[in-house]
Amino acid sequence: MAKQFHVLSLFPEYFSSPFSVSILRRAQEKNLLSIEQVNIRDFAIGKHKKVDDRPFGGGPGMVMMPGPCIDAIRSVKTPQSKTIYLSPQGSLLNAKKCEELAKEDHLIFVAGHYEGIDQRVIDEEVDEEISIGNYVLPSGCAPTVVLIEAIARFIPGVLGNEDGPYEDSFAGETAFEGPQYTRPQEYEGLQVPEVLLSGHQKNIQQWRKEQGAVKLRKMRPDLWKIKE
Repeated sequence: MAKQFHVLSLFPEYFSSPFSVSILRRAQEKNLLSIEQVNIRDFAIGKHKKVDDRPFGGGPGMVMMPGPCIDAIRSVKTPQSKTIYLSPQGSLLNAKKCEELAKEDHLIFVAGHYEGIDQRVIDEEVDEEISIGNYVLPSGCAPTVVLIEAIARFIPGVLGNEDGPYEDSFAGETAFEGPQYTRPQEYEGLQVPEVLLSGHQKNIQQWRKEQGAVKLRKMRPDLWKIKE
């Protein structure tokens, strides 16, 4: 049975290309994953279909109103659903969380816009807030694409190599995979390391592990401290 994803936003057209190419397209064609769009504006009332307003207490920007957001969520929500709000204030995304979410049968992704959504939406309907990094974007659309792609890799059958998600960087949360090389063997005087040509898998794996550790320590000292 296909995993079911619903994406709720004000701009469904944003997702047309990301969800119709490459791995996500093939996953849908193989009926491993279903991704459906819900336009939150369709649940707005009034002549102008208003979905946002000024925040109480003052402040910059506009806040998405509770009514359209809650009604949009409830239009697709079931007792088995898990609703995720993409927010810079959420818990930081990691590989373990992606693996956990890949086991859910139905995920609802709420992509906020402007200054975010009314807190009552989060209190009433959201199960989890997730952030893809310590920075702010104009909307939750790009984070939604990132999260769905990261989750999809852990759904059985989506990747050609079933071990792939567990061998890549961050598979162990504090690990980088080693550098990768392909043909030609020599390019502009740069050679592929001899160990990768040896055919000795134990030595190759050990080399990749060592090289990954070197890069982890250099590029992500914060993770290296956790590893120690």
